[in-house]
Amino acid sequence: MAIRVELRGDEPVEKALRRLKRLCNREGVVLGRGAQRFYEKPSERRRRLKKERMKTIRRAEKMRNLM
Repeated sequence: MAIRVELRGDEPVEKALRRLKRLCNREGVVLGRGAQRFYEKPSERRRRLKKERMKTIRRAEKMRNLM
């Protein structure tokens, strides 16, 4: 699986690199590499994913309250 990011017009390389990192995080490329090194029990995986979801929800609520 290849993830591609093309530069848009006068877009700086740093901005394209940030988009690439964001796409990799969404696809789970970084997490997948760490998960392959060590066995993760299904219950631990569910717990970790739930914790990540709650973190995202709290961050979104915090941003909504700031605006």
